[in-house]
Amino acid sequence: MTRPAAPRSTAAGPALAAPALAARLTTAPQVADPAQAERRLDDLLQHGDLAALVGANPLIRPLLAAIAGGSPFLFELAANDPPRLVRLLAGTPEERLPALIAETRAAVAAAADDAGAMRALRLMKQEAALMIALADIGGVWDLAQVTGALTEIADAAVQAALRRLLAAAAAEGKLVPPDPDQPEAGCGYAVLAMGKMGAGELNYSSDIDLVVFYDRERAPLGRGAEAGLLFVRITRGLVKLLQERTADGYVFRVDLRLRPDPASTQIAIATDSGLNYYEREGQTWERSAYIKARPCAGDLAVGADFLEDLAPFVWRRFLDYAAIADVHSMKRQIHAYRGHDEIAVEGHNVKLGRGGIREIEFFAQTQQLIVGGRNAHLRLRQTLPALDALAAGGWIAAEARDELTQAYVFLRAVEHRLQMVADEQTQSLPEEKAALDAFARFFGYDGRDAFAEAILPHLRVVQRHYAGLFEDAPPAAQVEGAFRFPEDRDDKETLDTLKGLGFKDPLAASFIVREWLAGRPRALRSEAPRALLSELVPALLDGFAKSGNADVALATFDRFVCALTGTLRLFTLLRRNPDLVQLLASVMGTAPRVADMLARRPQVLDALLDPAFFGPLPDRDTQEKRFAATLADATSDEDFLDRIRLLGQEQKVLIAVRVLSGTLTATQAGEAYARLAVALVRFLHAHVLERFAALHGRVPGMSMAVLALGKLGGREMTASSDLDLIVLYEFDAEHPDSDGDRPLYGAQYFARFTQRLINALTVQTNVGSLYDVDMRLRPSGRSGPLAASLESFRSYQLTEAWTWEHMALTRARVISGPADFAARVEASIREVLARPREPVATAGDVVEMRRAIAEEKGENDPWDLKHAAGGLVDLEFIAQYLQLVHGTELPELFNTNTARVLDAAARLGLIPAADAETLRDAARLYQNLTQVLRLCLAAPFDPAAAGPNLLTLLTRAGDVPDFPTLDAHLRETQARVRAAFDRILGVPPA
Repeated sequence: MTRPAAPRSTAAGPALAAPALAARLTTAPQVADPAQAERRLDDLLQHGDLAALVGANPLIRPLLAAIAGGSPFLFELAANDPPRLVRLLAGTPEERLPALIAETRAAVAAAADDAGAMRALRLMKQEAALMIALADIGGVWDLAQVTGALTEIADAAVQAALRRLLAAAAAEGKLVPPDPDQPEAGCGYAVLAMGKMGAGELNYSSDIDLVVFYDRERAPLGRGAEAGLLFVRITRGLVKLLQERTADGYVFRVDLRLRPDPASTQIAIATDSGLNYYEREGQTWERSAYIKARPCAGDLAVGADFLEDLAPFVWRRFLDYAAIADVHSMKRQIHAYRGHDEIAVEGHNVKLGRGGIREIEFFAQTQQLIVGGRNAHLRLRQTLPALDALAAGGWIAAEARDELTQAYVFLRAVEHRLQMVADEQTQSLPEEKAALDAFARFFGYDGRDAFAEAILPHLRVVQRHYAGLFEDAPPAAQVEGAFRFPEDRDDKETLDTLKGLGFKDPLAASFIVREWLAGRPRALRSEAPRALLSELVPALLDGFAKSGNADVALATFDRFVCALTGTLRLFTLLRRNPDLVQLLASVMGTAPRVADMLARRPQVLDALLDPAFFGPLPDRDTQEKRFAATLADATSDEDFLDRIRLLGQEQKVLIAVRVLSGTLTATQAGEAYARLAVALVRFLHAHVLERFAALHGRVPGMSMAVLALGKLGGREMTASSDLDLIVLYEFDAEHPDSDGDRPLYGAQYFARFTQRLINALTVQTNVGSLYDVDMRLRPSGRSGPLAASLESFRSYQLTEAWTWEHMALTRARVISGPADFAARVEASIREVLARPREPVATAGDVVEMRRAIAEEKGENDPWDLKHAAGGLVDLEFIAQYLQLVHGTELPELFNTNTARVLDAAARLGLIPAADAETLRDAARLYQNLTQVLRLCLAAPFDPAAAGPNLLTLLTRAGDVPDFPTLDAHLRETQARVRAAFDRILGVPPA
């Protein structure tokens, strides 16, 4: 038997120099009634040129016989114009398609009347239909080439018809286009292609789904013209030119029902009205429809701007699992209406039936809706590239991608062959066995049974994958015991269960849950979230108990729930992801600080489901590309500030959860927090400067850099670290005024800018704040200007700064600013730090500073890891002293990170080997413990009051078997660090 050729490519077709279509034929279908087909073929072959072509190419005759026996529509196109058939077979479709489009554009524009234009469009469609069918049936083009060519024809038809109508409106004086030869450019009227046309996946005999919008402000209307009336009239004319049946047939059936509220709106809609509709009333199915939308005709800029403005409606910032229920409900309605509930062969609808094309599309589109708001690379119009991207990101298995791709290609080929039979918009297989047998042969199989054997596995595998996504929710966690929470009383068996799980106060726990299920919290007043929560309660309570601090975890989760404004999406997310329930419960019991962050921004849980969550941390370039994609859609300054805060909060939680789960070391976490802060500062620096310059202009010759010190400079940040920053600048002193509408004098310009930058980092918006900012390390501290010129900064550091200021400068690095200016800043810092210093005097200054801190903060609490005797401050001061005293001869010491300075000092032999080992081990221990404590607690750590799970986390961070061992190890380490401090600096603190 002869099977349909497998697709060879999803890219462009052969080169322009490819052989003729006839010479490239590789397959021909079978014929159900060969005798009848041959009789029809005999008449066609009377055309001499065709007979000669058939003689030279043996596959032409069986191909034409299959068409004669299987497709009355195609055979009529061939028989009505044999010379056209010869031209198509003797030419190359890759050359003929653009030539045909160009000829048609010219003919439509030159036609004396609409009848002439309509004839030109219909003749184009006829020739294209025959050419594409020959290339498809003959195995010359794959699916992507076939659907791409069909879409090109549709685009060309809409564009040519619309240009004619716009030109006519211009001739009447209703429209005054900027370019009369291209009246669509700047006309304010845009046609959006939706569905398969929008995706470039058009069917062989497809309707085209269009939505028409116009922008009142941008339409160049003539005197007395009214936009709405004019553009509705043009749209009616467009439908007539394309859809009206004439002696030459029709071009495309046009469906305008995807527009907003089609029952009560005009067929052309103002852009502002459309956006208002989607903002107020837009539904999930409309979001899904706009995944494939693209401007195809008219003012393409208006169309692109409309889609850009609509993007927040289509692409939600959070994982939208509630969309699954909406999309699946829509699919169930299709099944109910069409009656295709079971997989069959006779009469089965390969598009809407079980296991059909629509299920593959929904499989891809629903997951795009769920995660596309967070992952811009998933916002693809075409189905197969979307499946590829979902698999590449780990959202679906590669096996699912491969099986669905194979099914999609096969089913689309079936769909096209069905439509070729009679040029009907059908996707249903014949219901009669004889008719199905004939179709099977036209499709290339030996008959009905062979075709059924081929199609059924595809339908079943699609159904399986679709059911896995839409119909099979993970089973709820099974927890032994009673979980009954009536509104008016406590259940005795439930109290016993809670006590057995580890709740110290079962009555209080029962009361909290009963309040939830009675709808007392604002977010639980509707039935749907309460129903979901009731399913989750056993797993949540079990998770709280496993955290080792069940009562605290439940109380924290209660605050979390009460702080929410809506819970349906969250509980849907948890219901579909049992592992997330356990993780959330653990966070509630162990890290109330992280839990509070989640309560303020519960959508950050979305990122925990990203398959890349536990993979390698993103590098700076990758992270900044992701941030740029999210921030690019900001519609205002307020929106930008909200978006960048959401990014910061989300990433902080992600780092925190990885630290708590033990998949991120303290060093990695410190660097990750610092890398995050640098990215956010860089984006805000650029954004604030752009807005500031729009108002005040720029100072000639200006350069500006943001300098980080402290924990950010040293890449040792924690979840609660603030930012120590200095802003430095330079400009052309001969032209100190900025060049904007409201000019500022040099120093004033940079001081005002710095205040704006600080505000952008610290101000509370609707979604919270980013960081606290400390500018006290700038020259002259609180009394100095907010920004300093590089020269004044350098001069101050060289002539006035105290030793403690140079100690702080060892951790300084430029995190934002032009590269050449950053290099000059770094060189100035190195110049200051590399100056020769007297070791004894420097040691005296360091020790005096350490003594002052001890007097102010105390140093007797060993779990005050920073200030304790032998704690972090001692480590940092040792590293900074070594840099200041030895950096002149040993520039390898200059590093902003404390641990790396100590490593370098050990390699260079500046400290005894025993001290080096002590200090490096202490640096790791303190960082590990600090990361955990900063995540879990907002108050000082009291071991006696800490829950067992927190003690376990600290024990794991300290790499010791139990907490008493950790406590003893910490005290011993601090004693050794203090002793090393005394030896290295030579002047013991009093």
